[in-house]
Amino acid sequence: MAASEAMNPAEYIKHHLQSLTSVTDVTEGQDLKNIADFSYVNLDAIFLGIVLAVLGSYFLYRGAKMATAGVPNRFQAAVEILFEFVDDMCKSIIHHEESRKVIAPLGLALFVWIFLMNAMDLLPVDLLPMIFQGMTGEHHALMRVVPTADLNTSLALAIGVLGFCLYYSVKIKGGFGFVKELLTAPFGPWLFPVNFALNILEFLSKTVSHGMRLFGNMYAGELVFLLIALLGGGVAVSGSIGLIDPFLIIFHVIAGSAWAIFHILIITLQAFIFMALTFVYLGQAHDHH
Repeated sequence: MAASEAMNPAEYIKHHLQSLTSVTDVTEGQDLKNIADFSYVNLDAIFLGIVLAVLGSYFLYRGAKMATAGVPNRFQAAVEILFEFVDDMCKSIIHHEESRKVIAPLGLALFVWIFLMNAMDLLPVDLLPMIFQGMTGEHHALMRVVPTADLNTSLALAIGVLGFCLYYSVKIKGGFGFVKELLTAPFGPWLFPVNFALNILEFLSKTVSHGMRLFGNMYAGELVFLLIALLGGGVAVSGSIGLIDPFLIIFHVIAGSAWAIFHILIITLQAFIFMALTFVYLGQAHDHH
């Protein structure tokens, strides 16, 4: 393990939870102390997010390009099943036909993109850092490979959904109708300060919980993979095999494989939940109180 040289377990985990940022003097472990510090840009999350967005777009483009009226191949069938599943879910929540022309593709794009970003957790924890280390020549190169385990990424996605909610609230209800709803629902016009505060709080709480749910689950999964990686790391660092090391290596392989198989469900479920909540929130934006 490249990053584990001359590192104890705590330093190894801190190293892997540290992002490559636009600030060159960020110290090791600062992400752990200031997890909500947005004063600098996490370059690895942005780079990998863009790469995976392009990959996901190409995946969907190829599925649409290969669509035929005849018997579909496996890839086309998989894309069609995914598309029909997302479209049916959107129809069950969003009853405005014109809005579905935008919201259904948005949900599909979010699902595929978030799934791909989550799936980076299945790569060996030191693989991409080792490659990046070889390219840059740095001894302990910083790189976090799971964009959704970065709070900046998950909250940015949630804020984007909030923007769509505000847009459709104004589009469907009109500017005056939206403001009227903010001031009069749910307690009536005489309690407009309370109504306004509660509605703003609802928007904020939905956005924060939307992003934090994705971040928390992927961050926890990343920690488990790091702990499993440490089981076999002692042999790699010391270069010698002690009495208990073979058992640790065997357990490392078994635990890593079992958690990776289980984590496939987690990464898919989190992408689905984010997409489903997006439909729910946008559906609420279409409702009149």
